[in-house]
Amino acid sequence: MRPRIEVSRPDKMLFPDDRITKAELAEYYAAVAEVMVPHTRGHPVMMQRFPNGIDRPGFVQKASTHAPAWVHLVEVPKKGGTVTHVMIDDAATLVWLADQACITPHLLLSRADRLDRPDRLIFDLDPWGDDPAGVRTAALWLRDLLTDLALPPLAMATGSRGVHLVIALDRAAGFDETRRFAWDVADLLARRHPDALTVETRRAARRGRLYLDILRNGYAQSTVAPYAVRPIKGAPVAVPLRWEEVEDKRFDPRRHTLRTTPERIRRDGDPWAGMTRRGRSLRQPRRRLDAMRGSEGGVSASPGA
Repeated sequence: MRPRIEVSRPDKMLFPDDRITKAELAEYYAAVAEVMVPHTRGHPVMMQRFPNGIDRPGFVQKASTHAPAWVHLVEVPKKGGTVTHVMIDDAATLVWLADQACITPHLLLSRADRLDRPDRLIFDLDPWGDDPAGVRTAALWLRDLLTDLALPPLAMATGSRGVHLVIALDRAAGFDETRRFAWDVADLLARRHPDALTVETRRAARRGRLYLDILRNGYAQSTVAPYAVRPIKGAPVAVPLRWEEVEDKRFDPRRHTLRTTPERIRRDGDPWAGMTRRGRSLRQPRRRLDAMRGSEGGVSASPGA
């Protein structure tokens, strides 16, 4: 049985301009736990903490050495040893993390029982600047390509400038295979729209184009958790979306906030409900992708290949 968490220093101001306290952050995570925990359960977590509020420097914490006994932990192998990560398997852990001034939990892409097999594939659409229209267009282009590959994706506003497109996987493929697949998809789409999109990792080489970032698809890399609050003025939230929301010309990836998201969930539910039961294989999509790339002349090497 999980204890009731007493938030220490509840009046501590984490978002000074918005007058959002640690208590309000904890209340938010308690309110969204029912829809958030199914997306985080079993995944090692990296904690983005701001003990002195977002106006002061924060830090990213991987290891958890002082978690309560009831918090689920997992040891993740790394070069030269292991790191003990928290897992968000229940509402109490979410509230406890908020009490640690963890504003944003980030998830590894695999679950604790099979750390070498990702259960999701991530495309991070990273615009050059604030460009909601460009992000919207790129998301729809990528959605259509993935749908042609029989991998209809889910969409999430990151709460910052961009959008993530996410595919739930059946965990048959390892990280090398999933990352190569993601690279080949991104490279093909960038070749189709060279004036708008790029796979260049160096910012200087992007020349104002939206970056199709696939680098999160690696072992021990992380991605922002669905429904996580971002450490940005206004407390925007990484919110799963319905595709009609992305199609709307008024689309804004920072629209949903800590103060509006609980009501959105009560009204509309979770667009990603049941995601973990819809894991896809990459076998047939890989064959379709290779055929597309062959016909369109795409044969570039992925990073690290």
